[in-house]
Amino acid sequence: MISDVTVFPTSLNDGDVVGEIHAESWKSAYAGFFSPEFFAEAVRQRRHKWHDVLADSKGTIMLAALNGRPLAFSYFGSSAERPEAAEIFGFYGHPDGWGSGVARVLMTASLQRMREDGARRVHLWTLRDTPQSRRFYVKCGFTESGVVRDHDYGDGNPIEQVEYELILR
Repeated sequence: MISDVTVFPTSLNDGDVVGEIHAESWKSAYAGFFSPEFFAEAVRQRRHKWHDVLADSKGTIMLAALNGRPLAFSYFGSSAERPEAAEIFGFYGHPDGWGSGVARVLMTASLQRMREDGARRVHLWTLRDTPQSRRFYVKCGFTESGVVRDHDYGDGNPIEQVEYELILR
């Protein structure tokens, strides 16, 4: 484990930090999937939506900081589709933290929290054509479930997502 990484739950004041991580991650990883006009608005929305998400408190959001700088977040909660399972709704890292190990430490802490909350399994969806995120989930012990779905991010052009799952021990 990396000693200079800290993981902590978000507070209501962390909306700007989470939004920055989400927007910068999207800018680096997803630009090629959308038209420039739609993409610019999608990034803007991701930068500003987290104050409301944090206020709604419908899930758990955790941050991971490297040398005091927050560089990754996880957002998870009970799965609407599967009893006794958790779902990771979002897991994003700022590009400045890619390859640093901060995301791996965050995933370990997030899975531990899901276990403590009583989940026996966890699943998530990621874009089929994002090899970096797919490799990361496999390194963290996830496997493809074999389920694929189309997801429309709001531009009317569905993109294929692949489901990953993990049994929590």
